Amino acid sequence: MDIEQINLDLADKSPEDIIQWALANSSNPLVTTNFRPYESAILHATCKLKKDLKVVWCDTGYNTPDTYRHAKELIGLLEMNMHVYVPKYSAGFRDVLMGIPEVDTDAHNTFTTQVKLEPFRRAIEEHKPDLWFTNLRKGQTAFRNSIDIVSKGKDGTIKVSPFYHYSDAELDEYLALHNLPNEFNYFDPTKQLASRECGLHN
Repeated sequence: MDIEQINLDLADKSPEDIIQWALANSSNPLVTTNFRPYESAILHATCKLKKDLKVVWCDTGYNTPDTYRHAKELIGLLEMNMHVYVPKYSAGFRDVLMGIPEVDTDAHNTFTTQVKLEPFRRAIEEHKPDLWFTNLRKGQTAFRNSIDIVSKGKDGTIKVSPFYHYSDAELDEYLALHNLPNEFNYFDPTKQLASRECGLHN
């Protein structure tokens, strides 16, 4: 697969066109979500074109009440084929043992593995996707600026980001057009700063 040429071909395509290309070139796709701001766009766009698309949510257990309410609303609204993965230890148990460690420490690395990476690896091992829809966008982090609409992960899985070139304003328009909810009260305990990479993509 010539990733560079594919990105050239898809550069001016709409998210819907990009998703249709991806579905035509995969046998076992899935989309992941954490129900952060603007996630309703990728979930709506992908699930309307493939009703039974597997939707994987790795719930860290540290989401805000607003995020959980938003997730419940979207799951019902879009009638998604949800697959939820949680850490092996609850947030309450972990709070007693370590809390949320300071970033850039060994303890934080262990924390990130426990609450995000291990559940995600478990999900990938179970579903074995050949294509992974994400809502990565240019301008979010230095790493995400270095990829494109279509990229390949270290394990060979093809990642497709249909809204890669969209700004917040353009996503606002998409949500308004399709009457989709959004939620900004979101917290990722493994990042703490918006400019940090989440650990799943880099």
